[in-house]
Amino acid sequence: MLGFASPAAAQIYSWRDAEGRLVLSDKPNADKSATYEVHGAATVRATTPLRSTKKSAPFEAAIDEHARSQGVAADLVRAVIQVESAFNPTAVSVKGAMGLMQLMPATAQELGVSNPFDPDQNIRGGVTYLKQLLNRYDQKVELALAAYNAGIGNVTKYGAVPPFKETRNYVDKITRAAPSAPVIVKTIYKWMEMVEGKPVTKFSNKPPASGSYQIVGRK
Repeated sequence: MLGFASPAAAQIYSWRDAEGRLVLSDKPNADKSATYEVHGAATVRATTPLRSTKKSAPFEAAIDEHARSQGVAADLVRAVIQVESAFNPTAVSVKGAMGLMQLMPATAQELGVSNPFDPDQNIRGGVTYLKQLLNRYDQKVELALAAYNAGIGNVTKYGAVPPFKETRNYVDKITRAAPSAPVIVKTIYKWMEMVEGKPVTKFSNKPPASGSYQIVGRK
């Protein structure tokens, strides 16, 4: 779900238009054959983020900075860190993965992380790598997380989340902790369209093909 200020309405309808854009409106889609979802306005207005804890608090600024820089949901980053290291910046796995986001030595080197036990460097590297995986798998979070845990080779081999208990539990834990993570929205646009002779307010994460619009929210 999207995190932005919604209009004052009891229900908000969402659907994908012909160009694949996410559209939000206070009225249902005029195309009777189209499918859409109905949300309470309060639900659309804001999702409940994973709350900062005593363990995560020292790293919140770095999480927010690097998540915003890479266009990755901060909730997703927090969930990955929780599962990977329980917010222990000096954690080392039996396989040699290091720090908050458990970077392997070769991965850390590729990402320019000279000290994987430095929280800011580790988070920057981990979020950058996570973004690369999200791009590789067309924003499919489950596949990106599976590759983060089991490696790109295994995801390629099976063409899906590998049938490893550890990996499937890993993906499940993170996606349950960060259910809103798959949708990343930079800017929300608002404009008016005439539908069946009546003006309808439209919202989308992409501007309309023509006409004027307002920017009403950013994430």
